[in-house]
Amino acid sequence: MTELNEIRMTEPNETRMTEPNETRMTEPDGTRMTQLDEIRTLPVPAKPARPRATAVGAVVAAVVVTAHVIAWNTTEMSFGALAEGWSGIADFLGDAIPPDLSWGVLAPSLDGALVTLWIGLLGTTLSVPFSLLLALLAARGTAPSAAVYQAARSLLSFLRAVPDVVFALIFVTAVGLGPFPGVLALLLHNIGVMGKLWAEALEDADPGPVQALRSAGAGRIQIAAHALLPSVTPQLIGLLLYRLDVNVRASLVLGLVGAGGIGFLINQSIKLFQFDEMLTHILVVLVLIVAVDRLSAWVRQRLA
Repeated sequence: MTELNEIRMTEPNETRMTEPNETRMTEPDGTRMTQLDEIRTLPVPAKPARPRATAVGAVVAAVVVTAHVIAWNTTEMSFGALAEGWSGIADFLGDAIPPDLSWGVLAPSLDGALVTLWIGLLGTTLSVPFSLLLALLAARGTAPSAAVYQAARSLLSFLRAVPDVVFALIFVTAVGLGPFPGVLALLLHNIGVMGKLWAEALEDADPGPVQALRSAGAGRIQIAAHALLPSVTPQLIGLLLYRLDVNVRASLVLGLVGAGGIGFLINQSIKLFQFDEMLTHILVVLVLIVAVDRLSAWVRQRLA
C-alpha cells in the first residue's frame, strides 16, 4: 500500500514510519518521487537584472582605465629607455662588484649602521607618549568632545602627510647636519602615523569591558586605563614594532639628505664614484634590516 506516509507492520508491536525526506509521491505517469526529489526539480528563479549596478561598474572601470592611461603618459613610462639604459647599469655593477670589504671601509660602515639603528629607535620610542595621547583624543570612545576629536584627527593627518624627508630637510637647515635632525624628523612623522594606527585600534576594541565600567559609573580616564588600554595592548605593541622596522629603514633615506647614519656614507660614496664602497654599505644595511625584522617577528610571536 502506498500512502503519503507508509506504515509497515512487521510485528504485532513494531511499526516503522518513513522519514519526511523519504515520503513517496506518485506522478501521473506512474513515476514515484520523494519530497526531496521534488524540491530538487523546482525551477530556480532568474537573477533580477541590475542595470544601475552594471552602469556604475562600467563607469568605475572606465575611470580606472583612464587614470592609468593618464598616469602612464604623465610619468613618461618607456621600456625603450629602460632597454637602452642596460649598458649603463652593467657599467655601474661592474664598478661596484666586488664590494670593498677592507676594514678601512667596513669599520665606518658598521658604525654608520649603528647610528642609523639608534636614529630609528629614538624616533620611534620618543614618539610613544605623544602618539598615545593623540590616539586617545582621536578615538571616538575616548575623545572628550567632537571638537577635540576633529582637532586631534587634523593634527595627526598633518604630521602623517608631511614626509619624514621634508621634516629632515627642515631640521638640517635649523640645527645642522648629523643624526639629531633625523631623530626629530622621524619623531614628528611617526607621531602622525602611529597615533592614527593606535586610534583605529582603540576604536576597534572589544566594547564589553568598556560598557561594563561605564555602567558602573567609571569616568573616561578610568575606562581607558582599566578596560580599553589593557584589551588592546598586544595590538599597540605590534604596531609599535612595525613602526620601528619602518623607521630604521627610513633613517637610511634621511642620511642621504644629511641626517647622519649609513645613508650619509652611501651618499658620499655615490658622489665620489666609489661604487665598491657603496655596495659595502648597502650589504651592511641589508644585514641590519634583516636583523631588525627577525627581532620584531620574535617579539611579536612572544606576545601572541
